[in-house]
Amino acid sequence: MTLLDARLSSTSFRALLALSVVFVMLATTGWTALRPSGGGDPRALALSAWMRGSVGVRKLPDPESAPGTIARFFASLTKAQRLRLADRYPLVVGNLNGAPLALRYLANRRALATAQVQELARAKSDQLSAAGRHDAARLAHRFASMLSGHRQILAFDPTGAGRAAEVFGDLSTATRVSIVVPGVDTDLLTFERTSKPYQAPVGMARSLYGAEHALAPAARTAVIAWADYTTPAGVGLDASTGQLAERGATRLESLLTALPRHSEVSLFCHSYGSVLCGVAAPDLPRGRVADITVFGSPGMRAQHASDLGTTAHIWAARDGSDWISDVPHLEFAGLGHGQDPVSDSFGARVISAAGAKGHPGYFAPGTTSLANFADIALGDYTAVTCRNGGEVCVAGL
Repeated sequence: MTLLDARLSSTSFRALLALSVVFVMLATTGWTALRPSGGGDPRALALSAWMRGSVGVRKLPDPESAPGTIARFFASLTKAQRLRLADRYPLVVGNLNGAPLALRYLANRRALATAQVQELARAKSDQLSAAGRHDAARLAHRFASMLSGHRQILAFDPTGAGRAAEVFGDLSTATRVSIVVPGVDTDLLTFERTSKPYQAPVGMARSLYGAEHALAPAARTAVIAWADYTTPAGVGLDASTGQLAERGATRLESLLTALPRHSEVSLFCHSYGSVLCGVAAPDLPRGRVADITVFGSPGMRAQHASDLGTTAHIWAARDGSDWISDVPHLEFAGLGHGQDPVSDSFGARVISAAGAKGHPGYFAPGTTSLANFADIALGDYTAVTCRNGGEVCVAGL
């Protein structure tokens, strides 16, 4: 065997080892969540109806149009016309980047109410197995929760495992907007949780918004729990490739384009969400994203922070008890996600995550990680606690 063959063999072995560790860790940490099977594609049906619809003699715009085009279309309508569209096509209007925020919230409430009624009926149907009825009852319960109070649901799609996003604060007036991008096995059922709520997207965003408000009560901030992309489902190759991250990156870029132009954005990317943020980084709207913070990250599909092609500050955190540290950070033939963002060679500003306790605990109350995230979201970089003390993580800012 030549030296080159030996090196290739060693690299292949390490890549396979990395994948095996990923699969074992996923299997032993409860990430294989229940993925409800949908009975059709309700949003596809809604989109088809939308494309045949009109306002008077005007055709409705292509939902894939740029957010600016969508915004101009809705601005040209009367209030009554906008409300009719939200009532007739809630699954379209509620997910249209560029549509008025209040209209999206209203449309999604209507879509959620319809979905809840459907799941309640399925929960009693003799056409389903006991397991199927149980799944339907769980979804109905989730939709009831999302309909409670004055929640601002920015996106809702019940197709398959489902996608959703929720806003905390006033997104229309916020000058600083944080977006929480979650990781593997995030869907409608795992969008929020009652026990240890900060381990799910809604609780993460609510924790961050509360920490920001505690530090700066007068600041105009908003936080988005953004589970509006299809995540890898438990054990499988999807978690070790960038395919779903690439699709999600396109959706994230569209969201950013539609945000109010006066707002400065910070991304907080957990686990596989950090892969998405790494893939999205080069194409994010220039000057809009001030910070990208990754934590519990398997990698950003880059060998160095400078390879991300963004002007955003790159921050990284990992608690010592997070099992992700045992996953080899490398990339081979499209598998794996590259260099460890908390390694010295990556070049991120590494911050403390003291108290996070495991892979999902970074937003737990009282943790240094949550305090650091709030400081970054507010742009108070000098208050950020570095991993090893000192001021190296804020040098040059």
